[in-house]
Amino acid sequence: MTPMRRDAIYDHRAQQAALPVTVHYEDGGVCETVLVLTPAQVELYSIQFGQIIEARETAREPAR
Repeated sequence: MTPMRRDAIYDHRAQQAALPVTVHYEDGGVCETVLVLTPAQVELYSIQFGQIIEARETAREPAR
């Protein structure tokens, strides 16, 4: 599954975020759909992505 290059949306009434994604099947097929996330999941993934970005930046720094 990969995120599509489209904006995620937040529905305050449903209290859910929706992220357009492409699902890739083992047989080579693909399907466009939406990944629905709760606010808690969005916060968790935000923290995790922040950690990934920080690790990437640290790895790019020259060794001292």
